[in-house]
Amino acid sequence: MANILVCDDERSICEMLDISLRREGHRVETVLGGQAAKNKIDGALYDVIITDIKMPTIDGIEVLRHAHGVSPDSAVILMTAVDDYEAAVEAVKAGGASDYIRKSPGLVDEIKLAIKRSLEKLVLSRQNFALRRDAAARNSLDNIIGSSQAMEKLKQTVRIVASTASTVLVHGESGTGKELVARAVHVCSPRATEAFVSVNCGAFPETLLESELFGYLKGAFTGANQNKRGLFEVADSGTIFLDEISEMTLAMQVKLLRVLQERTVRPVGGTSEISIDVRVIAATNRELDKAVAENLFREDLYYRLNVIPIRVPPLRERREDIPLLVNHFLKKYATAAGRSILRVHAASLDALCGYDWPGNVRQLENTVERAVALETTDELRVELPAERPKTRAAAASAGAGTFPETGADAVLPQGLGMETYVAGIERSLLQSALNQSGGVQTKAADLLGISYRSFRHLMKKYEL
Repeated sequence: MANILVCDDERSICEMLDISLRREGHRVETVLGGQAAKNKIDGALYDVIITDIKMPTIDGIEVLRHAHGVSPDSAVILMTAVDDYEAAVEAVKAGGASDYIRKSPGLVDEIKLAIKRSLEKLVLSRQNFALRRDAAARNSLDNIIGSSQAMEKLKQTVRIVASTASTVLVHGESGTGKELVARAVHVCSPRATEAFVSVNCGAFPETLLESELFGYLKGAFTGANQNKRGLFEVADSGTIFLDEISEMTLAMQVKLLRVLQERTVRPVGGTSEISIDVRVIAATNRELDKAVAENLFREDLYYRLNVIPIRVPPLRERREDIPLLVNHFLKKYATAAGRSILRVHAASLDALCGYDWPGNVRQLENTVERAVALETTDELRVELPAERPKTRAAAASAGAGTFPETGADAVLPQGLGMETYVAGIERSLLQSALNQSGGVQTKAADLLGISYRSFRHLMKKYEL
């Protein structure tokens, strides 16, 4: 159902539409003049605005222009009398109004049909927005490549879970394919024809994440020049995927918890609630139970999200799937590059199957892509990735000697303070991760096991 604003200077028209549209299940507000309508539009998000054209002081065309500037996603339906019929037709032709209705004894029925047409267009527009925002095509179980026992069990879990409406928490190491699993749950569910909206919670600062998820009203903050719907509302009737949920601040966790409990969102700067029907799938590469114990993640939100947990196994636990994945990526990138590479060299395939793949499927894909780009024969030879940078503790335990010796009685190398020493290590790790990831910062952050937000902070700190 829709949020509807009705504007007419005749009280009887407002009351009649209010009663009739509420019976249809819509949420309705009515005002008796153009200025009051403009004030309402400034303070709330409406799916449909119905306004009379001929009103004193501020007419319906002015209300239409204001709505088009402040809330362009709202559909505007004009009600006209005989003498202002041509103005309504021109407004529709100009693209500002969605529809026009001539006042007659059948006004209520005509309004209901116009609302239905407007909502159908609005739903299609939101679905197209979601598809444009997330360009990757929807994935089904066929896109989850693997025939190992672990992957067959995962696919079976997805089939069972998809038929429910419960919240899902997908957990696993970076690069295992958690978003693929989330998409498969959506595509196999009754919501498959609706929007799938993906958002990386670690890629936004807190204030921006709130406005992205819940939307905002004009004037809510500097730069908010018009009303904007949040991603929860864009995903209405569909699925929203909250990736890197562990990177969400405690303050945002409280707001998300309220959304999950109440099934409503309040845009930034707004005072009214908007009902939503959205399935939530969250994902994390961290152990949330440990984060809860360390007071880094709210326990009540954890239980709200962890209704149905799905674990995605790391690649080292399903090595028998590596040949399938290698051949899939070989075909994908050889075709894209116009290369005629027929097979993988046997020794290379053995080496790939024996490697631990700390970056999982994503790292394997990057490795194959790089090898395809460099290959000049019809047989693919692959060079294994360089070792990941080690922390000082890991290097010490392995006896690798990665860090300079400090001597038996020294804490730090001579002539270096702790801040300078640590800064040098951090900068070196950042540079190594960037080199290994080919300059892709999100991949570099994954290699270091930190959030993209933390990675960007360190990049700025060391001017990389």
